[in-house]
Amino acid sequence: MKMKQYAVIGLGRFGSSLAKELINEGVEVLGIDRDEEVVNEMADVLTHAIVVDSTDEEALRSIGIRNFDCVIVAIGDDIQASIMTAILLKEMGVGTVVAKALSELHGKVLERLGVDRVIFPERDMGIRVAHQLVNPNLLDYIELSKDYTIAELSVPKCLSGKSLKELDARAKFGCSVVAINKKNGIIIAPTASDVLNERDVMVIIGTNKQIESFEKELVGS
Repeated sequence: MKMKQYAVIGLGRFGSSLAKELINEGVEVLGIDRDEEVVNEMADVLTHAIVVDSTDEEALRSIGIRNFDCVIVAIGDDIQASIMTAILLKEMGVGTVVAKALSELHGKVLERLGVDRVIFPERDMGIRVAHQLVNPNLLDYIELSKDYTIAELSVPKCLSGKSLKELDARAKFGCSVVAINKKNGIIIAPTASDVLNERDVMVIIGTNKQIESFEKELVGS
């Protein structure tokens, strides 16, 4: 299976944090910034890092930006450059465009441009966003401590109709399902006989590694 390719445009504090975490998730990441010094700092960390003005359509075409599975616009403080970049990416047909918003108004503009997801960095940490981008079943991700995490995972079709006993998350992965959010309400502290349905949301607690293993099992199923 072809490894997914991501591009992060803007390697400031948020963009570099997100790009590094995507690398930790095992995907290919191209880092793009106008600042050569910033690009050089990230060159050894990312799959590739290049100096490009993302508001230059020809420059974006020349690096094959439309071939990337997901492009994240993480431009720091230049709203005009952020909006122009988002417009160009959508016009070029990039599969998924994610953009960082600097304000509520900026976010609304990005949404109207057809950006697939708008991120507010003060609310959405780079680490959480990276996990959500790589793992489509992951709805939310909160680190309780350095080692422990609570995650919300959407139940995929392959697990629909299975009981928690059949899932056996504790024995297989070491993590525990502490709640199930169903259409008709939330089950707190579910029992082994409780059955999962597609699009239910499982609330899981465990170490970061346990949750990661569980996520990968879901994605691979």
